[in-house]
Amino acid sequence: MFFISRGRAKENGFSKRLSSLIHLKNTHEPRIEHDAIEESEEDRRRSVTDRAYWRRRIHNLCSVRKNPDEALRVIDGLCLRGYRPDSLNLSSVIHALCDAGRFDEAHRRFLLFVASGFVPDERTCNVIIARLLDSGTPVSTWRVVHRLIGVKREFVPSLTNYNRLINQMCLMYRVRDAHKLVFEMRSRGHLPNVVTYTTLIGGYCEIREIEVAHKVFDEMRACGVRANCLTLSVLIGGFLKRRDFEAGRKLMEELWGDMMDESDESVKSAAFANLIDSLCREGYFNDVFEIAEDMPQCDSVNVEFAYGHMMDSLCRYKRNHGAARIVYIMKCKGLKPRSTAYNAIIHGLCKDDGCMRAYQLLEEGSEFGFFPSEYTYKLLLESLCKEHDTGKARNVLELMLRKEGIDRIRIYNIYLRALCVVDNPTDILNVLVSMLQGDCRPDEYTLNTVIDGFCKMGRVDDAMKVLGDMMTGKFCAPDAVTLTTVMCGLLTQGRAEEALDVLNRVMPENGFKPSVVTYNAVMRGLFKLRKGDEAMCVFDQMAKAGVSADNTTYAIIIDGLCATGQVDKAKRLWDDVIWPSGRHDAYVYSAFLKGLCRFGSLSDACHFLYELADSGAVPNIVCYNIVIDECSRSGLRREAYQIVEEMRKNGQAPDAVTWRILDKLHDSRALAVEGE
Repeated sequence: MFFISRGRAKENGFSKRLSSLIHLKNTHEPRIEHDAIEESEEDRRRSVTDRAYWRRRIHNLCSVRKNPDEALRVIDGLCLRGYRPDSLNLSSVIHALCDAGRFDEAHRRFLLFVASGFVPDERTCNVIIARLLDSGTPVSTWRVVHRLIGVKREFVPSLTNYNRLINQMCLMYRVRDAHKLVFEMRSRGHLPNVVTYTTLIGGYCEIREIEVAHKVFDEMRACGVRANCLTLSVLIGGFLKRRDFEAGRKLMEELWGDMMDESDESVKSAAFANLIDSLCREGYFNDVFEIAEDMPQCDSVNVEFAYGHMMDSLCRYKRNHGAARIVYIMKCKGLKPRSTAYNAIIHGLCKDDGCMRAYQLLEEGSEFGFFPSEYTYKLLLESLCKEHDTGKARNVLELMLRKEGIDRIRIYNIYLRALCVVDNPTDILNVLVSMLQGDCRPDEYTLNTVIDGFCKMGRVDDAMKVLGDMMTGKFCAPDAVTLTTVMCGLLTQGRAEEALDVLNRVMPENGFKPSVVTYNAVMRGLFKLRKGDEAMCVFDQMAKAGVSADNTTYAIIIDGLCATGQVDKAKRLWDDVIWPSGRHDAYVYSAFLKGLCRFGSLSDACHFLYELADSGAVPNIVCYNIVIDECSRSGLRREAYQIVEEMRKNGQAPDAVTWRILDKLHDSRALAVEGE
């Protein structure tokens, strides 16, 4: 059994700050308790008739202290003394509950207030309904409105609240219920406006009932409500959704005329944006290009906004090359695209394997002073290096270095990280030389990236040379990450003795204490080299150094011991160390189960899985799939389904992998029957 002792924490700046915070908390808590006692005494002295005091008290609890529970406790106590809450009290509590995200409770509390006879005035009722609508649960809010109308017959919700209710009903595809609300608002004296009808038409278009939407449109005109261009745009979207492009095109001709007559700029912009989104969503990209070239809306919509939204919508629907075509159209008309839209196009092209086109756009953009964002720059470099076009990647680097106010070292580091994909150490060394020539001294991250790149290329000797230069003072001194990376590279090449020398000699000589991450990396590398005894010695060394093992440590050890055939040793380690430590998770369980199944101990794996569930541990779906897969390999159909049933009992649902394993089990049994 291994006993892992935790080292005693040293008195450092953090512990001093922590102790000062604890002292501050300890001195602050009595002050809060003292204030609470004073407020409680003041509450007892105040009469229930002092409404001004109680309004301030409840408002302070709700708005300043954000404590609606205490406010409700105060109100309950006052009601027992004959106090009747007013509109301000109720409004404060409901707003506080909504601010805390407790919308269900806010609905329930308001209904309780109304049922108890505490009905606020009409203005407050509309304010509260508007606040409750923020929950996005129109059914619950309509229940509150219906209850209010039943208690207070003269109450009429505002037109804005009705429109919001209709909109939320349509978003839930309950368009018929939304239509009933239109009749309800008419019966209570409200006349639907253009917002009401537009929302309802949009709802019917969304559920593809275009005929009903058109009837609502005709009804709107018959009632004397003038449709604006946004209404027409929404109706066009419905025809496009039903693939009736001819009817949509006729309405588009009408839309361009209406946009000329519309005076509200925001409505015109919204109508144009909705039309472009509808065309892109339904795949009518050629029509978007026609609009971009002909601009039938003329001057009714801002040109930069129109082209910008076209590019944005095309990028959103993964048509980045189409968005680049919009850029070309803009250039032909002497317009310059916005930097954000231009960056989005380049970013999308890189993700869609169009890095060459993205590079071409970047070159063209440099003519009008465009620089990509840092993340787009990183993505473009990685894409170009994957295509082994380091020349263009170098040009992108030089372009970014001309940008003012950037961190040059960080720009070089991103470039080096991308170069590590290409197996060309000369380019990496040339970057270091150019950094030094440009008065840009490489930092620890730069050199760690270089060393990691060399190790991944299998050029560990080159990595050791860079490490030697760092230790002799040519570059900045190495850190623990540098040495850990070197050890991983050595172990990958099978040079375990050199890696252990770095761990046991080089790190202490340079004043580094290995962390749990370092020990984990070394043990993983040793187990991969089938050096289980050396890995366990490192584990013992780790315990003696006072470094606590984590879940990753135990997962590595269990997996390594099982891979080297030491299953019994893994079992003892589980019983004596891992389980008592409490540091185990699904990764440890899966490593153990995989090892047991690998050596044919299916019954032990099943028992281990059952014991985990019985002891309160939570194996994930991967653990169950490992055992089910072993049952499938062994042709044990009944046992496999028992594990599935056990998985469901413990709250896990079969995933696609589970069903694929079971399907394979059925196929194998069918083949076995055919063979017999």
